[in-house]
Order: sequence, then C-alpha cells, then structure tokens
Amino acid sequence: MGAQSPYAESTPLVICEVTLAGPGPGEVLIEIVGAGLCHSDLSVMDGSRPRALPLIPGHEASGIVRDRGEGVTAFAPGDHVVFSFVPLCGSCLYCVSGRGALCQTGERASAAGTLLSGARRFTDSSAQPCHHHLGVSAFSQFTVAAQESLVKIDESVELERAALFGCAVMTGVGAVFNTARVEAGASVAVFGMGGVGLSAVMGARAAGAYPIIAVDRLDEKLMLARSVGATQTINAAQDDPVEAVREMTCGGADYVFESVGHEAVLIQAYQSTGLGGTTVTIGLPGPEKMFSVPATSIVSEERTIKGSYMGSCVPRRDIPRYIELYQAGILPVDKLHTHTLRLDEINAGFDRLARAEAVRQIVTF
Repeated sequence: MGAQSPYAESTPLVICEVTLAGPGPGEVLIEIVGAGLCHSDLSVMDGSRPRALPLIPGHEASGIVRDRGEGVTAFAPGDHVVFSFVPLCGSCLYCVSGRGALCQTGERASAAGTLLSGARRFTDSSAQPCHHHLGVSAFSQFTVAAQESLVKIDESVELERAALFGCAVMTGVGAVFNTARVEAGASVAVFGMGGVGLSAVMGARAAGAYPIIAVDRLDEKLMLARSVGATQTINAAQDDPVEAVREMTCGGADYVFESVGHEAVLIQAYQSTGLGGTTVTIGLPGPEKMFSVPATSIVSEERTIKGSYMGSCVPRRDIPRYIELYQAGILPVDKLHTHTLRLDEINAGFDRLARAEAVRQIVTF
C-alpha cells in the first residue's frame, strides 16, 4: 500500500503464482470471468482504507462455479454467479432484520482478510497465507468464496459485464431504491459521475424522478450521465453546483446523492438539498475526515442525512431484480463499461481510474 503513482511504474499490484486450496465446508470454487476496477480497490492501494497484506484484491466480479465444498446445496458446477462484497451470515441481528449490508460477522471476516469461516485459502510460494479482499479476491483466475458471498444469475446474461452488478449497480441503484426510496416525480441530484453515481442516475430514472441533475467536473462524464438518464447537468469546475441545483429545483432537490467520497462534496450535497429533503452519502471518505453542517437546519428544515452502504441491498433479492431491469432496457448498464483489460494491464488501469479517465474497466482472464 501507499505506492506513488503512476502505478504502471511503481507496480503496487504484482502478478505472481499462488496456491489455492479447494473449497471447505460451505465454500465454493469460482473461475473468475470478469472483475471490475473500483475506487474502493484504489483506496486500498493508496492506503486510505488499509487492509492486511499480502492481499489478493478485487471485489466486483462474476464467474462460473467449478467446485463446491461440503454442505453447499444452492450452487452447482457450471452455475453463473455474481459476488457480493459483504458476505451475509444470515443470522446476526442485521441480517435477520433485512439489513445485511451491515452484517457484523461479514465485516469482521473482511477486516481480518478471511472468508466467513475465518479461513484463508490462498498461500504464496513460501506457503504463507495471503489475505482475501472482502471475501472475493477477484484479481485471480480462480478464487474460493463463502456461499454467502454469491448470487446465482441467469445464464443468458453476458457474464463478463455481469460483474458490474456486484458493486457499481448494486450500490448506486440500491441507494435510490432501498436507502432513499425515491418516489415518482421527486427531484434528484447526484454528485460524482463514476460507476456508482451513474448507477444512481439510472436508478432515479427507473424510479420516475424528475428532474435528474448530474454534477461532475468533466464534460465527458456529464455527457455519459445524460445518456443514462440525467435531464440536466452541472459542470462543478465552471459553475457553483449548490446555486445551480437550487435554481433548477426552486430551492433544493428532494433527494441528493453524494458518490465522490469527499467530505467537501458531501457538504455541497447537503446544501443542495431542499427543505424536508434527504441527503444520501454513498462515497467513502477517509476514516479521519469529518462532516459538519448547521445543527439547527436538521430540525428546523426537517432534513434527513442517510448513509448507504452496498445500496442497503440484500444481494440475493436485489441483484436478480436489477438484472431483470437491465434486460428490459430500463437500466443501461452497458454504458458503464468503458475499458476491457488483461491482467497485466491492471496497474495502468488504476492509473486511468485515478485520473478519472474511465468509469468501469473490466479485467478478463
């Protein structure tokens, strides 16, 4: 972690051979077909979200079941799957109350770099364990995951692109449907047109919101936002986004989503929210960053501030739903896919992501 960019030269990600043990009880061996490059992976590389090393990263992925351990009945060899980057234990307070994104058993395993069972299935050339990333470790030709990290999908879906449903789509669309519960006709603004922000725009369009305002600093991203459902755009490098949103919505939007992961942008999102409105933060700022707003406005203006992790989703419920909306032409997910990479191009891919020159890049094997 913490290597200086350009990563193509400092190579924080190194390709090497590792040994992968077979799946234990409740675990599944997956051949990876597509793995997306996400800012959450970049945050591990730059050290802003530290993880135990050595680590096989990657958390947005799709693949094919090749083997299964004892006790696995929901998956069979040949099944097509998408990964959930939170393994839902199914029995903690949050899982049983329908808030699996907050599963504490899964969070402890992820923090430790293990599978849900506490096991590590990768070892390096010195027979030392390698840590799993969020129970997925997608930047590998094969991986072992807990069955709770997997969602079976229809085999008619193009499997490489299906990886996008495991993070970008689930997080962005879920924030609209599950966290905010945007109603038809409500006004929406979204700050940040990365994969998650663009997915939130798609979700707002599917929910029947109007207007849908996209905010970013790059015209290319704003053009893409219009193609997936934004009705208006604001270039924050040229105009004050708070003033612009408030003008477009007669005082502030009903729902404002922040997907940049920066506390200053979150403040702008809050200031762009109208009376009685809801500000939803999807991005992940550094753990030391603080967010400050006038306390009285929360009461006197009946404001709501909500966090949304993994789109407040229940993956086995929501991913198949979002795939159906994609197949029906309602969620134009294909437009998120801007680059396809070989594994040996991955460091250059993260350089491109850090420069905001890509939305979603997919590594194939």
